[in-house]
Amino acid sequence: MSLRGDALKDAIGQTQAKWGWFVGLGVLLLILGGIAFGNLFIATVASVYVVGWLMLVAGVVEILHAFGVKTWSRFFYWLLSGLLYAVAGFFAFYNPLLASAVLTLLLAVALVASGVLRAWVGSQHRPQKGWGWIVAAGVISALAGLVIAMGWPVNSLWVLGLFLAIDLIFQGWAFIAVGLALKK
Repeated sequence: MSLRGDALKDAIGQTQAKWGWFVGLGVLLLILGGIAFGNLFIATVASVYVVGWLMLVAGVVEILHAFGVKTWSRFFYWLLSGLLYAVAGFFAFYNPLLASAVLTLLLAVALVASGVLRAWVGSQHRPQKGWGWIVAAGVISALAGLVIAMGWPVNSLWVLGLFLAIDLIFQGWAFIAVGLALKK
């Protein structure tokens, strides 16, 4: 066996030895997903705060980057971009309910747009096998976006939390499945 094959076998062996960590992380994510399902409003606010922190950090980094740019026109572009990001991040902390409404509306628009595009791409591959699944996935995404848009802004209090809860639960089950597969 080659040196590369030995390294791969060693890495797989080390990962298999840690199967319990995968299962433990999966259980923790399932618990967190259950807590998020238990209070979708709190989960929505938490997700807005995470987005706010990310935007605030990105804004500060872009502002610092602006001072490293040598030309004035690019300096002002990066400075303005960073300031907008930082203000949006601050805004998420200042008024998380309004920020959740904006993010929910953006989510609805993104789901509709990506769903329509996916359905169109799938229909363009009509002679190939599986094209119907792509169209169906696109239609479901677009419908989900429309349902969210029709309930907006009232559903802004829980939609982001619901997405977070579902994501945590699916990731939890995935980590448990990987951990149990590694054990075998």
